[in-house]
Amino acid sequence: MSVLVAISGRDCSKIITALAAKLPDVKISQWPDCDNLEDVEFVLAWLAPADMWAQLPNLKAVSSFGAGVDSIDLNLLPDNVVVTRIVDENLAEDMAEYVLTHILAHKLRLKDYVIKQQQRQWQPKRAYSHNHVVILGFGELGQSCAKRLLANNFSVSAVSQSPKNIPEVNCIHQASELPNLLAEADYLVCLLPLTAQTKGFINRDLLAQLPPHAVLINVARGQHVVAEDLLWALDKQVIRAATLDVFDHEPLAVDHPFWHHPAITITPHCAALSDINSVTQQIADNVQRLQAGDDLKNKINRTKGY
Repeated sequence: MSVLVAISGRDCSKIITALAAKLPDVKISQWPDCDNLEDVEFVLAWLAPADMWAQLPNLKAVSSFGAGVDSIDLNLLPDNVVVTRIVDENLAEDMAEYVLTHILAHKLRLKDYVIKQQQRQWQPKRAYSHNHVVILGFGELGQSCAKRLLANNFSVSAVSQSPKNIPEVNCIHQASELPNLLAEADYLVCLLPLTAQTKGFINRDLLAQLPPHAVLINVARGQHVVAEDLLWALDKQVIRAATLDVFDHEPLAVDHPFWHHPAITITPHCAALSDINSVTQQIADNVQRLQAGDDLKNKINRTKGY
C-alpha cells in the first residue's frame, strides 16, 4: 500500500518527512507526483482536487488534515471509504485560550484603548459587566472552551445537535430553545461543524436576535457567517463587535471590508494550529491499523458530515 498526501496551499515537505520516519515500510507520495495511484489506500487531505478521488481505485481511508472534514467532498468518496479527522488535545487547549483571550479583550475594551492610544486620548471606562457566553457547537473544542470560561467566572450556555450533560453548562439541543438563548447572549462563540445545514447559519435573522451589546467570535469556518449580514449588523449597531479568525476565502483579500471595520478584530486562522508531530503520529497509527485490519480511530459519521 501507499499513502498519498493531498493538501493544497502549503509546503508539505515536513509532513511527508515526519510520516516517512514513522512509516518506514510505507511509500509516501504527494499529489500529483504519485507513480502508481492504484497502490494508494490512504489519503491525508485538505482541499484536494475534486478530480483526484476517481483516480484512486483502491482507496480505503481518508483523513482530514484538521479537526473538521468540510474540506473533503464526501459525496465524491465511495461508501466503503472510512473518513477520519485529527483530534489534538493541544488544539483544544489552544482554542480555549484564544476564545477566553478575545472575550476578555472585548470585556475590557482593549481595542478601544488601542484606537485611543493612536489618537492620544485619555478616556478610561469601566469594563463591561457582560458575562454570559453562548457556544454554538459543543464537541471537544466547545467543551474545552466552556471549561476555561467557567474557570474564569463566566456563565456558559451551549447549543448542540444531540443532548449533552456538562456540569455548570446550560445545554440545549432543541431549535425552539435557541431564540431565548440568543436574546440573553453577551458573547456568541461559533464552533459549529460546517455542513449544508450550518453554512450561513450566522445571518441577519440570527444576528437580529442578539442584544445590541453582544459580540460574535467565529473560530469555526468562514462559511458559517454571511459577510454582508455581519457588516449590516455592525454598521446598524445591531451587535457591538466581532472577532473573526476564519473566512470564506483565505488569505482574506486585501480589499475586503473586514480589514478596516472598526468593530472587527481579525486574526489569520491561528486560533488553534495543529502540531505536525501530533498529526503525523495519528495518521501513522491509523495507517498501521488499516494494514492490520483494525478499526480506525477518530472516525466521522459520514451521514452527519462530522
